[in-house]
Amino acid sequence: MDEAKVTRKGQVTIPVDYRRKHNIGEGSRMLVEETERGVLFIPVPDILSLAGVDKDKYDAREMRARLDKLRERWR
Repeated sequence: MDEAKVTRKGQVTIPVDYRRKHNIGEGSRMLVEETERGVLFIPVPDILSLAGVDKDKYDAREMRARLDKLRERWR
């Protein structure tokens, strides 16, 4: 566990090891949540960095067949 200092403006510097590990850079967005233990900051991934993460995980024919079955049930 590391310690960080809060500035007069309420800013906190995230230690470099955490920034590197979680790919947090200037302009990165963070979710802020209050927990029983304190304040939790959760990095929000850049949507462009997620492009292609599901490549080759799904077969288009299989997905179309599943969708067709669902549509039949909804009619």
